[in-house]
Amino acid sequence: MAMIWAGIDAGKTHHHCVAIDEIGRRLLSRRVANDEPELLELLADVLALRDEVTWGIDLADGGGAALAIAILFNHEQPVHYISGRAIHRASESYRGEGKTDAKDAAVIADQVRIRRDLQPLRTGDETVTDLKILTGRRMDLVADRTRTVNRLRAQLTNIFPGLERALDLTNTGPLILLTGYQTPAALRRTGVKRLETWLRNRKVLRADRLAETALDAARRQHTSLPGEKLTAQMVHTLAAEVMALNQQITELDKAIEARLREHHDFEVITSMPGLGVILGAEFLAATGGDMTALGTADRLAGFGGVAPVPRDSGKISGNLRRPRRYNRRLQRVFYISALFSIRHCDDSRRFYERKRAEGKRHIQAVLALARRRVNVLWALLRDGRTYEPLPPTPLAA
Repeated sequence: MAMIWAGIDAGKTHHHCVAIDEIGRRLLSRRVANDEPELLELLADVLALRDEVTWGIDLADGGGAALAIAILFNHEQPVHYISGRAIHRASESYRGEGKTDAKDAAVIADQVRIRRDLQPLRTGDETVTDLKILTGRRMDLVADRTRTVNRLRAQLTNIFPGLERALDLTNTGPLILLTGYQTPAALRRTGVKRLETWLRNRKVLRADRLAETALDAARRQHTSLPGEKLTAQMVHTLAAEVMALNQQITELDKAIEARLREHHDFEVITSMPGLGVILGAEFLAATGGDMTALGTADRLAGFGGVAPVPRDSGKISGNLRRPRRYNRRLQRVFYISALFSIRHCDDSRRFYERKRAEGKRHIQAVLALARRRVNVLWALLRDGRTYEPLPPTPLAA
């Protein structure tokens, strides 16, 4: 029996669906609300046209498409994902310059009909789904913490620049200090011994050194700057906010580790040097944990943005450039884990130093190492075994 193709242009509150036949003729075009009864009615109407339907959608994670995808999966419908950028480029070859939801849905349906390289969406592993949620939340909290620390530095610089230079506000001790003391005069009145005692009572490590650093900065400034009192209150508030964010991130890290340990590839992933719990969880969240969907290590490297792409034309061949389309979250995992492995893995350090000796810049050498590590990680996941460093080659007598 002939089949049809249905494209869904997904939105937050409404979707638009277009169904076409084998020659591209529209059989159905409808705007539906992002609610279960309306989506079930749409599914029934499309299936009434043909028994065999292939679906395409422009959102795979979030953005309001989760309910539609879940309903299609529950009814054993094949669903393919096509990116918004691919739709935008493909729409240029279709008639008309206007952009509407109906046109986008028709382009999605037609692209699914004619293309053979689109990957079908798969039912997500529950553990991976949870890791996506947890790591996404962690990224938001880390971004909030970075913004709050930057505001804290700016406010402290306005009234006490010497202390801002002296403190590392990524550590807990200086943050605790700023919740109690924000101005040079307040620190001088307290003195080193009382400040050290105050810090020790709050379980600050190396309280004596921190107290001495703060008092040294206070002795260098005797000028009270405009708005000092109000700014000091803001410094206190911002320092408390950073500490609260640190606590939330710590609790979230524990939840991520507990969930990651339930994944069947936990031992394999975390055995790779430089790829710990957080980066391992982000790797699973970015890839879905199913390596068969990618097919080869080369495709994984391309998806992660650590494999160069050819840029040949005419008589020019062998010209490579950095890719423009890749998963930036996955590239971050590969890049940072490669950096960590240089510090903790002799093989990685030797490879990095060899690339540097060949004349590559730091970033190029790290990316080359990341590309090499993708092959190793792929092989470990394929074989289900943990990483084991190669023994050193014995020197010839």
